[in-house]
Amino acid sequence: GGSKTDRHSGSLSDRRQHYEWGGGRDDVRIYRTAPIDGTKSLSACRAIVFARTIDGLHDKNRNYFEISQEYAHVTNIHWREAHRAYCRFDRRGDWEPVVSVTSRETDRDVSLVSFKRNPLEEYLVASNSILVRMFDFMLLNRKDFRGWSDDPENIVKNETLFYRQSIDSGKAAHTRGVQIVEPTRANAEIFAAIKGDTAQTDDSYVEFIALDCRNKRIAAISTSPNATTNRFQASHNDLPFGLSPAFFIPEVLLKYKGDRDKYIIEERDITCRGGWTLRGYDVNEAGQVHAYICDLSKLPYEEQLYWKSFNESPKGGISKRAFINDFEGEVVDMSDPLSEIKLILRQWENTTVTWWRLPDHRLADRVNTPRTSSRDEWGTAFKDLSKLIIECFRTGGIREELDRRNTEWTKNERSLALLERVVGGRLDSLRLVQRIRSKVDAHIGGDEADSLSTEALQKHGSYASHFNHVCRQVIGELKLIEQGFGG
Repeated sequence: GGSKTDRHSGSLSDRRQHYEWGGGRDDVRIYRTAPIDGTKSLSACRAIVFARTIDGLHDKNRNYFEISQEYAHVTNIHWREAHRAYCRFDRRGDWEPVVSVTSRETDRDVSLVSFKRNPLEEYLVASNSILVRMFDFMLLNRKDFRGWSDDPENIVKNETLFYRQSIDSGKAAHTRGVQIVEPTRANAEIFAAIKGDTAQTDDSYVEFIALDCRNKRIAAISTSPNATTNRFQASHNDLPFGLSPAFFIPEVLLKYKGDRDKYIIEERDITCRGGWTLRGYDVNEAGQVHAYICDLSKLPYEEQLYWKSFNESPKGGISKRAFINDFEGEVVDMSDPLSEIKLILRQWENTTVTWWRLPDHRLADRVNTPRTSSRDEWGTAFKDLSKLIIECFRTGGIREELDRRNTEWTKNERSLALLERVVGGRLDSLRLVQRIRSKVDAHIGGDEADSLSTEALQKHGSYASHFNHVCRQVIGELKLIEQGFGG
């Protein structure tokens, strides 16, 4: 394909579609160029990279690249300018560049679009396609070059490579051809990777100290599927059940509370964005976090190792809620006070009250009960609670209600003071939330912060118990506020 007078045909930027009309017809049609111009043998190819230029724009952003929509969808990739790449979340919840674009800072005409091999191979095998890489290289000595000679081209052809080559020694050279790039893995291996059925080696599983309820012992139990059983297969072995719980010190949760953009901690689930979910975890009366071996086995290997570093022998059984829900099969509402607060606020949001509005749904996900002896975690919990409740009150809506009642208010009064006028009394618990939020700070601290944290531990024994106590009181004040507005 291609003549010696048109050595540049087939570039990415030639692939354009546009409207056309005329030729003795009154209609308007879409003109579609061939995928690879000037190359008849590749007329049935589908391109996966498209170079685009914004006509009329002359800055460095005029040129950019698009990826085949089908490829972008099946690989679940999205353009991220900060990475200069089409990315997706990997199993750790981090951005993984899949198709990267690199350009010279001083010359936007030279660009490289590179594909991560494994996702590309998965797409090729699943679509029953092969990758054809086209190349076109030209070298010119412009001082001596006077045009291409009529000498015959050198043609090289084998099973995976075909090219034509012209060489005018010392003046010019041109090589143009295609290469078939074969997958590096067998189809069965690629299909297994797509389905998540990739086999693991014995050393890629983790052993946890766990409560083997079936054999009434504490034992090291592996996350290997061959190390546990279930009640349907138990008659042929004495293996521990996959629902054997492993126990952890509460600091295991701090990693997830420290990155609320990446992780969501719910009452019994921990989710890593785009990656994994640990289901069924809970906290027992001894303050230990517990999770089942069968659920831990679904975590990435590195995540299992992280949990293993916090693993300890059980100091008690699983929580009452976990026992009723997971083993007795009953749906029982044993929500903690924080969950009840979120339920009240969700009802406010659904009824679109004028005096409270949630600007960001992530605020609710970020509030978690403190589980450790860390004062920082305790202070952060109250800071997040204050952001969720107090900072979402709308002074305009509260003042409208006071005006309707002909109740006086002053411009310097903030939301809590205005709400106290609505309910006709003090909101001591919400004021305590605000006070702890403002005084207990990892970088400020001070005598008052020390006094607040000491009092919380002396009266309630732990930060978790104190937080739950305050939340129970806040529930009553939220209901009082709701009644004050006629709810």
